[in-house]
Amino acid sequence: MTGLQRAMLRVGSQAMLLAIAAWTIALCGALAGAWRVRGVWAFYFIATVIGVALTTQWTSAVRQRFIREAPLPRFLQRKLRETYPHLSPRDCDLVERGLRQFFLACLRSNKAFVAMPSRAVDALWHEFILHTQAYQSWCEQALGFFLHHTPAETLGARSRHNDGLRRCWYWTCKEESIDPRAPSRLPLLFALDGKFAIPGGFTYVPDCTDIARKSDAGGSGGDTYCGTSFSDASYGGDAGDFGGAESADGGSDGGGDGGGDGGGCGGGGGD
Repeated sequence: MTGLQRAMLRVGSQAMLLAIAAWTIALCGALAGAWRVRGVWAFYFIATVIGVALTTQWTSAVRQRFIREAPLPRFLQRKLRETYPHLSPRDCDLVERGLRQFFLACLRSNKAFVAMPSRAVDALWHEFILHTQAYQSWCEQALGFFLHHTPAETLGARSRHNDGLRRCWYWTCKEESIDPRAPSRLPLLFALDGKFAIPGGFTYVPDCTDIARKSDAGGSGGDTYCGTSFSDASYGGDAGDFGGAESADGGSDGGGDGGGDGGGCGGGGGD
């Protein structure tokens, strides 16, 4: 990303605040008698609204493209294989795609807390954040703010962390055109621990009936979690619209590219 693009992103991220500041000065000046309010101001106001909307949309599109395509440091996959030696290079590529999907969920959550659901991806994220300068530069270009690391977790007693997981679930489902309330499959980020048999990892199935079916067959559900739990109000927090994600999205059905290689803001607590 060029220096000009970085500068434009910084301005784009503050477009709303700059517009509010400009109109506040204009209205205060009019009230103080420094100038008169004229009919042309209506045109200026409409132009401001359109300009802010287009700038915000452009900023988001540039950041999403950066998250999807910008190379991550090559040493991260080597560090991941040191933690999980059974992973192949192709497996590590999928884990990296899961991290990109997480970053995308963070971006779309507009700085609201997003929790990390995968221990494999969490290990990669942790290695990245240890290299502060590279990670800080990535966060600035991808998100516009520094994203602090906290460990992976599952739904539990803490409402804030539950909502962070719900936001992650909602946006990763949208990225892969999955219905977050009635998932037919798992988004990549939630499937990785089970797929690669990560020690101490979090294994998910799309629907709770899959766990019940396994128990009825004489098997054990073990520590298996289900995607439909994220819309279950029996867990604390805002289950109605996935921690506010659905409201922010306007309830649209638009997904991503269906490839599951996105990325998106914080992890949960607890190990």
